[in-house]
Amino acid sequence: MNCGVIKTPVGFVSVVEQDGAITQLNWGGENSGTRTGLIKSALFQLEQYFNNDRDEFDLPLNPEGSLFQQLVFRQMSKIPKGRTVTYGDIATALDAPAQAIGQACGANPIPIIIPCHRVLGANSLGGYSGEGGVETKVKLLRFEGAAGLLI
Repeated sequence: MNCGVIKTPVGFVSVVEQDGAITQLNWGGENSGTRTGLIKSALFQLEQYFNNDRDEFDLPLNPEGSLFQQLVFRQMSKIPKGRTVTYGDIATALDAPAQAIGQACGANPIPIIIPCHRVLGANSLGGYSGEGGVETKVKLLRFEGAAGLLI
């Protein structure tokens, strides 16, 4: 397992690579293992994202999760920067209960890159399992220009 760390506006985040794919993004962490080309690319793409030079990530991902969670992760990955959808929108697309969508969002092991922060409740922000909780979600949405939804 290889891990690289970068300072971002939402704190230090670490990116974990296993078997040629990104498997986790965590808050905090330490550099460990080999600084592979993929780790370097992931950190560079995060830097570009936070410098407003990148809207989408182009990395091989392998998030751990059930088949259903994988479907939700794919739906979240389709949400463009600066846009949001509701748990209900994804629930309709997958013919599943909105609560199950929320649970899958909370289980996302690669936040920011798989943008679970772009999924909101029908009448609220919903939750956020990343460091700082909903405050971090708000920071990310404001950064992406989706702040109008918060007013």
